[in-house]
Amino acid sequence: MKICIVTHKIKKGDGQGRVNYEVVKEAINRGHHLTLLASEIAPELLQTPLVNWVCIPVAGIPTELLRNFFFAQKSAAWLRQHRQEVDLVKVNGAITLTSADVNAVHFVHSSWLKSPVHISRIRRDIYGLYQWLYSALNARWEKLAFQKAQIIVAVSQKVAQELINIGVSKKRIRVIVNGVDLQEFTPGVAFRSKFNLPENVPLALFAGDIRTRRKNLDTVLQALVKVPNLHLAVVGNTEGSPFPQLAKSLGLQQRVHFLGYRRDVAEIMRTADVFVFPSRYEACTLVLLEALASGLPVITAITTGGAELVTPESGVILPNSDDTEALAQALSDLISNSTLRERMGKAARAFAEQHSWNVMAQTYIDLFEELSQNAPHCSHPHLSPSSRPFTLSISPTDTN
Repeated sequence: MKICIVTHKIKKGDGQGRVNYEVVKEAINRGHHLTLLASEIAPELLQTPLVNWVCIPVAGIPTELLRNFFFAQKSAAWLRQHRQEVDLVKVNGAITLTSADVNAVHFVHSSWLKSPVHISRIRRDIYGLYQWLYSALNARWEKLAFQKAQIIVAVSQKVAQELINIGVSKKRIRVIVNGVDLQEFTPGVAFRSKFNLPENVPLALFAGDIRTRRKNLDTVLQALVKVPNLHLAVVGNTEGSPFPQLAKSLGLQQRVHFLGYRRDVAEIMRTADVFVFPSRYEACTLVLLEALASGLPVITAITTGGAELVTPESGVILPNSDDTEALAQALSDLISNSTLRERMGKAARAFAEQHSWNVMAQTYIDLFEELSQNAPHCSHPHLSPSSRPFTLSISPTDTN
């Protein structure tokens, strides 16, 4: 089979790039030919004649919005000329201006735009206006892209529901959860002293972007006040973050340890007793699955994409992300009961072992092979009217 994947990056690192990296590896293992329209690709993927990289450079183009628009135009131009040379096209969201067989959705901008913690509702300045425009335009373009795809892959049940909410038929949606590196993220012991963390005290871990309120570190800090024997390690860039000052104002400076941005999160997870992440808005987050794979009980919220991965056996899902009392109680219950933590940790790891990157990639390729056997499909414009490219139009009054 000849597969075309259109995405910005195909490499280890961010979630979307890693998903495509693993899918490409599995396709190579099965002997499929690949054409990759991307700006960046892991060099090891180019060591086989099965892979053809069509590079679409975007470096130097100012703002993500303009980079995305340029990439969408260039990739669409290539696909219009070469589409009949491939059997299946897989894309992410509104990455290109032409249709695809499979559209894998990691984020639904229509839902994010309505979120009470959207940046435009917090920042009433030029940056906030830019973020509103970026989300509004992407929301419009995504709806057009979803209409043209044969199958929509949602990376979480939350994303699947958000797709249904904007009119995507449930029959066209498949849920394929992202994977986790079970060798990198694994239960074990790490020395807290390496990270200047205190020994012999209960320790919770929070990891995420702490420059805004979206990940909800403020509620975690307020809950921590009510659990006086608990320490908290925070992984995230503190530049421009309001939370170090908030921790100080709450009298928590001796119990909250800001570690900054780190690449060794897997090792840091092995220092913790509990992982806490009650995000106010998340389409899907890898960090929950990474914590589960590390054998950590997880406390999260129903608003966090991927929360369905946390079962009652492996953690706690809060019905309200801002319920400080409920969060404090969950933290207290887990910290005070080592037997419960151990039982939940084992259940967490057992669940994560069903969601390796290999399993995820195999599921994608199984889907591709299934679709390719059911021709005609929309990779062939003369066989399917839905494959015609759509025309991009921008209306300043239409924000969806």
